Amino acid sequence: MTGASTTSAFSTGERVSNKRDDRRVVATNRRARYDYEIDETFEAGLALLGTEVKSLRDGHVTLGEGFVRIEGGEAWLMEVTIPEYKYGNLNNHAPRRPRKLLMNRHELDRVAARVREKGYTAVPMEIYFKAGWAKLLFGLGKGKKLYDKRQAEKEKVSRREARDQSGAREH
Repeated sequence: MTGASTTSAFSTGERVSNKRDDRRVVATNRRARYDYEIDETFEAGLALLGTEVKSLRDGHVTLGEGFVRIEGGEAWLMEVTIPEYKYGNLNNHAPRRPRKLLMNRHELDRVAARVREKGYTAVPMEIYFKAGWAKLLFGLGKGKKLYDKRQAEKEKVSRREARDQSGAREH
């Protein structure tokens, strides 16, 4: 039996968790899809200090005001708050420091080209742990206008009402 198998040795059909596919979401930015029309998403690793990782594992992070900046051929996560680790010492980290994103060169070039286009922004959407490594999912998108938000809200309400109506007929 190989290490990539997802079934048990007894063939009971129970699914065994594969360490490589496990994702433990720490925080999501729900306003990202509301405020932006996301066209494409990217996954990047985060270069963090030890106390930042411990604070993340405790679930402490604020993505709301964050954005991704491309500077000098590198991607940086800006304005994201990871509070100081409460059991840290004098060597604790600064809560709002810029954090380097780890990406492949071709992905970084593609993101940089899209961000240079008028109106595109790189917005953090999720921070999670994948196989023990801290990862950031961010999206490239254009900001929605107020009327776009209203239209999206109307569509959402109409879908919900249609779903409720069809559910009421079944009962």
